[in-house]
Amino acid sequence: MLQLENVNAYYAKLQVLHELSLTIAEGERVGIFGHNGAGKTTLLKSCVGDMADISGSVRYKGQAIVAGQVHLNVRQGIGFVPQGHNVFRELSVERNLRIAGLMHDPAYADTVYALFPILKERQQQLAGSLSGGQQQMLALGMALMTRPRLLLLDEPTTGLAPIIVRDVLASMRAINQSEGTTVVMVEQNVQATLKQVERAVVLKSGRIIFDGPSQQLLAQESLWHLF
Repeated sequence: MLQLENVNAYYAKLQVLHELSLTIAEGERVGIFGHNGAGKTTLLKSCVGDMADISGSVRYKGQAIVAGQVHLNVRQGIGFVPQGHNVFRELSVERNLRIAGLMHDPAYADTVYALFPILKERQQQLAGSLSGGQQQMLALGMALMTRPRLLLLDEPTTGLAPIIVRDVLASMRAINQSEGTTVVMVEQNVQATLKQVERAVVLKSGRIIFDGPSQQLLAQESLWHLF
């Protein structure tokens, strides 16, 4: 479904990704891990065309991802949830979901509400008045309203309480299993995420140093040597 070949990515003179190659199959749940500055966010941005200075090949379903053309790339079926609460704060929960789903099926909001019941309870509430965790759920819901076949998530549990972390990660697994959506998730919460994904990819200094079953990492007593 998604294929990166020999990708190099730069911010001005700083090279962040180095000859990175990675293939994601349809229907996979993949966790991307690594220390701060390892290139995790840059990898996701490369997948959706949000990196201007890039070389190599990035393809989604055989079609080239065009650098600098995020709005065109997402129309191919890619959902991207950047880090932070990316919602329309002055609009209600319901309006946020409807706007996100304008080009798709507005009735899919019922599925989003089933995944995140708190959003249904607060559908008339202004998004800016929601808690951080609820805004993150709304941002995820807005991405889902575009009915993506590939969902890219950049640290979706940042700043959330442990019980909310568990619910958000479990919902991503549910979306994958019920909708067949491919999920690629960058996360700092390694242990919790490994329990919800099938495959783990670890980056260090812009290079892949581990790519294998998540259970293989979970079985290790210490992961410090990877970070």
